[in-house]
Amino acid sequence: MTHEPTIFDKIIAGEIPCHRVHEDEHTLAFLDVAPLSRGHTLVIPKERAAQMDQLSDEAAAALGLVLPRICRAVLKATGATAYNLLQNNGADAHQAVMHLHVHIIPRYPDKAEGSPGSGLGITWPAGSLEDGATLAAAIASAIGE
Repeated sequence: MTHEPTIFDKIIAGEIPCHRVHEDEHTLAFLDVAPLSRGHTLVIPKERAAQMDQLSDEAAAALGLVLPRICRAVLKATGATAYNLLQNNGADAHQAVMHLHVHIIPRYPDKAEGSPGSGLGITWPAGSLEDGATLAAAIASAIGE
């Protein structure tokens, strides 16, 4: 599946500069220009897919292979003690750039939650699981389709 060209397509093509931290045949990683914390890095597939469910198995495998390596490098280079991985799919999930991307957002022990540069603030209003068996069966069935 394809999507309209985005700023990330222009970065991949070299039309817009970025601070690259990794590049291979299938992926590109670079520093976010509006970071939530020091070392905030974006990892994108070079394949044009807006959302995870639209990504080919090959591109998904390449993304999955490189993510742990870049996470380790971000931790080592920044001295962060933890990090969040964030990946949004669709406007209703707060996706702003319609090219699949994963945020690596370093966290630092000396930064209070919500302070500038602290990273990602999270609230988690948990609900309750209803129809678990039925829903699990429906999802499992759809995986093979």
